[in-house]
Amino acid sequence: MRPDNADLHPAARDALTAIGQSTEAAVLAVITGIEGPAYRSVGTMMAFFASGTYAGALSSGCIEADLALHAKLALAEGRARTLRYGAGSPFMDIRLPCGGALDIALYPNPPAQIIDDIAARRNRRAPFAIQFDAEHRMTLIAPHPTATNHGTVVVEMLPPLRFVVLGKGPEAAYFAGLVNASGYDHLLLSPEPQTLEFGQALGCTTRMIPGPMLPEDLTIDARTAVTLFFHDHDWEPPLLQRCLASDAFYIGAQGSRRVADARKAMLAALGAAPDQLHRLRGPIGLIPSARDPKTLAVSVLAEILAEAERAAAQRRQG
Repeated sequence: MRPDNADLHPAARDALTAIGQSTEAAVLAVITGIEGPAYRSVGTMMAFFASGTYAGALSSGCIEADLALHAKLALAEGRARTLRYGAGSPFMDIRLPCGGALDIALYPNPPAQIIDDIAARRNRRAPFAIQFDAEHRMTLIAPHPTATNHGTVVVEMLPPLRFVVLGKGPEAAYFAGLVNASGYDHLLLSPEPQTLEFGQALGCTTRMIPGPMLPEDLTIDARTAVTLFFHDHDWEPPLLQRCLASDAFYIGAQGSRRVADARKAMLAALGAAPDQLHRLRGPIGLIPSARDPKTLAVSVLAEILAEAERAAAQRRQG
């Protein structure tokens, strides 16, 4: 069994969303195998429509036009087909710049019930996997790392990374703004109108909190990172107590080493367990003692993305 990228491919997200929102006949194209270097990984998806439009990408642009022709044939025949490009391919006039090989399966008109179920699970931020078997059947199964095994391909579909940003001042707003500009789901929570207004000017999704408490309807799952940017650290313990009890893969708070130690001591006095305190990051960011809000934002985002990749690597190995 060969493991591949465990995260949900953005191209898979785009292709499945496009099919779900379209009224046209469509073909779902899936990379089911790779030999050597490749532009994309196993499980990347692309959608082709009867009108000639498409969503997503499976290469750097060298095979999409040919795939569109095969997609039309698959629609006309109503039958799935498998193609190979690169080494060992019958299409000698189409070469992959990377020098590897791609196996791609085309699924005409994937079942509407499955497409609807995928959309519902994504809206709930529920992890799952799609299994494509050797008989070209497409089914939804429990979460499982992306892998290939004797003609069966499993593609893990994880919720996209989400950031919950709490705080007052430019540090919170700039960080939320950078997250938004990078295309990640996010929510900026603050008791301070000026911080929320600043965040809104940067295009952020914002919400007022009247006191040091998280909204009851806010779910923090294992694909959520929580960051706190407060200069008034008395706000932090009640917020962190709930965060540390959640499944968040990253929890961090702004402040010096002295502040971080005092924060953990306060949480321990409130009953936080050692394993919970071990999860709390501080100081945060890859750049030590970053004081400029923009530099701090980049530093913290880089640290969180590195942690997300470490978690993905652990899933692939486990």
